[in-house]
Parts: sequence; C-alpha cells; structure tokens
Amino acid sequence: MIEFTEWAKDILRKSQSAASRFNPAARIRLVKRPDGVEAVLTDELDPADSTADAGGTTIYIETGLEGLVDIEEPHDRLVLRPAGSTPNVRGEH
Repeated sequence: MIEFTEWAKDILRKSQSAASRFNPAARIRLVKRPDGVEAVLTDELDPADSTADAGGTTIYIETGLEGLVDIEEPHDRLVLRPAGSTPNVRGEH
C-alpha cells in the first residue's frame, strides 16, 4: 500500500498540473529505484500498475511499491519511507 504525506500530495499535484499543460494525457508514475522512488511522466497506465489518489490527483504506482511517499529538501525530492513513518516537516533538512 502507498500513502502520501500532505507535502508530497502538494508537490505531486503541482507537478501533475504543470505536466498536463504540455500534454493533457501525461500522468505521474511512481517507480522503484535503488535509492527509493522516482516520479516519471507517462501517457498510459501499465497494465500491472495500480493507481492511488494523492489529494485529488491520480498517480500511477509501479507494482510492488509500498510505503510512505514523502518530500525532503533541498529541491523537494521524493523519498519513500516505511509505512507509518513520521512525515517530514516543511523547512527541515
């Protein structure tokens, strides 16, 4: 299961809005990386993906991705933490 912090929902919502201005079919897809998670753009759902609601934004989720999607500074970097982790506070490093 995937969960999102409020900070992550805000960043993902803004990113989705920006991407859809250039390509209305573009969607954010979260994929596993050796160091956590990465948001990539796609214009179609992989049949093995699931979807999740991030504050009104539909996010595609790669199979097997679980935990809490959070943000770290600098540069609003997405991170994946174990489920139930304490969310970062904006302004903390």
